[in-house]
Amino acid sequence: MLAKVFGSAFFGVEATTITIEVNVGSKGVGYHLVGLPDNAIRESNYRIAAALQNNGYRIPGKKITLNMAPADLRKEGSAYDLPLAIGILAATEQIQLKNNPEEYIIMGELSLDGNLQAIRGALPIAFKAREEGFKGFILPSQNAKEAAIVEGLEVYGVDSISDVIQFFDKDAPLEQTIVDIKAEFYEHLNRPEFDFSDVKGQESIKRSMEIAAAGGHNIILIGPPGSGKTMLAKRLPSILPPLTLNEALETTKIHSVAGRTKDDSGIMTQRPFRSPHHTISDVALVGGGTYPQPGEISLSHNGVLFLDELPEFKRGVLEVMRQPLEDREVTISRAKFTVTYPSSFMLVASMNPSPGGYFNDPDAPVTSSPAEMQRYLSKISGPLLDRIDIHIEVNPVPFDKLSEDRKGESSVVIRERVTKARDIQTIRFKDFDSIHYNAQMGVKQIRAFCKLDEASLALLKTAMERLNLSARAYDRILKVARTIADLENSTDIQGSHISEAIQYRSLDRDGWFG
Repeated sequence: MLAKVFGSAFFGVEATTITIEVNVGSKGVGYHLVGLPDNAIRESNYRIAAALQNNGYRIPGKKITLNMAPADLRKEGSAYDLPLAIGILAATEQIQLKNNPEEYIIMGELSLDGNLQAIRGALPIAFKAREEGFKGFILPSQNAKEAAIVEGLEVYGVDSISDVIQFFDKDAPLEQTIVDIKAEFYEHLNRPEFDFSDVKGQESIKRSMEIAAAGGHNIILIGPPGSGKTMLAKRLPSILPPLTLNEALETTKIHSVAGRTKDDSGIMTQRPFRSPHHTISDVALVGGGTYPQPGEISLSHNGVLFLDELPEFKRGVLEVMRQPLEDREVTISRAKFTVTYPSSFMLVASMNPSPGGYFNDPDAPVTSSPAEMQRYLSKISGPLLDRIDIHIEVNPVPFDKLSEDRKGESSVVIRERVTKARDIQTIRFKDFDSIHYNAQMGVKQIRAFCKLDEASLALLKTAMERLNLSARAYDRILKVARTIADLENSTDIQGSHISEAIQYRSLDRDGWFG
């Protein structure tokens, strides 16, 4: 007898429906699994046999052929255990099929006792199931809340294979998982873990981070150990505009594919903050591998990627970020596949000004020679620095600031200003599909929206000549000045805006790179 069930595979962040055909022959004995399965799927027959046996069923001693179509697409992972098991039971007529398995996407990894383990990619699979008109999605209960985000699809979270067997064989009801997506989203939207009110002093740094958040600008913090660089960086997501529902779904989809979603929440409501260690490889950062997976830059999509101690990262790792920083997506090309991951993130980097951690400080406990400093700073290439809009020096907080009881401005207040500035940018770029805030402006948009008067132009010309800035740095200054003007609700860029923007190019000044 021939039986069909449906599962799903994801490639990049999109899912593809997989048809699992199970045929039981009248002659011969054997178990043949075809359709480019990986080792985890090939081993599934042992898990399936034990799970069925422990629940009163079995794999009969007949010739069983299982095909996973399309046969030329590689399948991977253990999430096909459940659909393969249901297909075997249906083809061998051990269940009566009171409900039609062909109306459902079925996914789940089996334990030997028949219990189900969590899977990856539940959200993109659910989107694909709804798109192709399936009635429902049966999956492990750990992933049910995540899949139930998709409206118009019945989602059933189950704990063991026996629940699924009873549903198809006896028409035993399964409990449908229902999530009020908007209520779930807005309930957790304004609960930042870190707040800028915790930061003592550093008013100029807070100002630069407010500008960075308002325009989506990349920023690098340069300062000695203990000056508060990491503390400030961790609080940046709290002043970014709240995620929109579409952004939240897009971000959750990427984390779902990577298996990084939390069991207690179906949808991500906070912007991601990723802080990889400096020993990370280039593949772990941008994504890819033998079985392609999103990297850290994609996991920080719509959020913040924080690189602490930037010069300690391998130069080759940093250089692979240059294209994603410009294009807001990363394309992984291999001989047998090409996959694209979104990577629209804010880069926040921090670094010490020298190997010893201190710069031009006669009282510093550790000093570095000019040659050592040059060698240390040269680990960061000029083209990468040009892609960072704001360079700001962070000085240690004096004792009187540390000891005072007065709290600083809260993230909620700063976020209101940032959101108003982003609203101005949304209106400005309403005719551009791929541009949403100032940092994403191309040359044409800069020329159109960053026009300067004669005095401002002369000021910028002097700075360019004195600091020997590149053409890309010129564009960065204009973008930052445009954001400063937006924060002040100014239609035109003024000389004061240009002056402040020029201050945020610390690493272009004499004394840093020779």
